[in-house]
Amino acid sequence: MSEEFDLPDDRGHCHDFHLTVPEGDDRERRVCRACGFVDYVNPKIIVGAVVSHEGRILLVRRAIPPRTGFWTIPAGYMEEGESVAEGAAREVHEEAGAHIAIDALLAVYSIPRISQVQMIHRAILTRPDFAPGIESLEARLFAYDEIPWADLAFPSVHWALRDWLRVQGRADFAPFGNPPGDDGRRLPSF
Repeated sequence: MSEEFDLPDDRGHCHDFHLTVPEGDDRERRVCRACGFVDYVNPKIIVGAVVSHEGRILLVRRAIPPRTGFWTIPAGYMEEGESVAEGAAREVHEEAGAHIAIDALLAVYSIPRISQVQMIHRAILTRPDFAPGIESLEARLFAYDEIPWADLAFPSVHWALRDWLRVQGRADFAPFGNPPGDDGRRLPSF
């Protein structure tokens, strides 16, 4: 199966793309007819952090889709030219106006249905001040037993908060992954 594309390319390559299986590959990709450039489309990397301060967790209420109005940990797309830790710190600052110190990679979650790899860190606030950013309606610290579980935006937020609790006070842990058999398609039921 071959599909036609005639799109501009900001990397200085030709514009005559079509879908085909490149030699040595096993799946269709966008390939330029003129120069053979393969435009690989790969999963997006999400970076974020479970941020705590004096035993409470920083959550933000989303001001943008998807899941506007629901609570989440500060997280978003990694930008080019930054490390995963730098990206997580930037996202926390953008969404909650907070400055953090990252102490560990908490988890790496795979969400294949939306082609995401989520790299979530464990961090603490370095200053107790924070405020909602442009993508957030509200930023707030919650005690673990006050977390609005039924109003959390995504399955991976549930996972990250539960994984954070499992390693409190520990420095010797390997990053967590998806719960067994869970690919992030459904929110936990309450």
